[in-house]
Amino acid sequence: MLVGLCGRSGSGKGYIAAMFADRGVPSVDTDAVYRDMTGPAEALSPCMKELTERFGETILTPDGALDRAVMRSLVFWDGTNDADACRKNLADLNSITHKHILAETQRIAAEYLQNGADIVLIDAPVLYESGFDKQCAAVVCVTAPEEVRISRIMKRDGIDREAAEKRLRSQMDAELLMEKADYVIENDADRPTLYSRVDGVIDALRGRMA
Repeated sequence: MLVGLCGRSGSGKGYIAAMFADRGVPSVDTDAVYRDMTGPAEALSPCMKELTERFGETILTPDGALDRAVMRSLVFWDGTNDADACRKNLADLNSITHKHILAETQRIAAEYLQNGADIVLIDAPVLYESGFDKQCAAVVCVTAPEEVRISRIMKRDGIDREAAEKRLRSQMDAELLMEKADYVIENDADRPTLYSRVDGVIDALRGRMA
């Protein structure tokens, strides 16, 4: 069974994913997959080749990685660039990267399943926006109180409150994520309690499989 794992920034998805791993349920981090396929390399990955064909070699760093600063300037409107062009560029970026990330995620998940895992989590920050949820039999949403999320983002990324709040405003609403999910884990307790919540979800998932 493939199970989606979603949650807004600062919810602690990685922390909860590690708890699932402790219980024998591995996860595939789609952010890590994206970083790997767009990182420094002697030869461009299929994803990077397609991005270069679409946006030109200016998006490449000297070591063959994706120059994220250049890409941000192409896909995010800052008041000085063309808003319509940014929207088109962002749509094309997502169209190219999502299919490559999905294919690699499926490959890694298949390896886990072949090696004995009965459940594999697909940790995707934009699970629904990317369409990854359609590959999953169920979805688990990790959430936490807003003030906790803001504090975590500020500490983790070294940014101020305004920047943290702006980042959250750009993401899918927490209530909508919880409404869409099959299971919700509130990440607001001590480790024993959280492990108990994780165990409850795993038991429910295995019950669905049975």
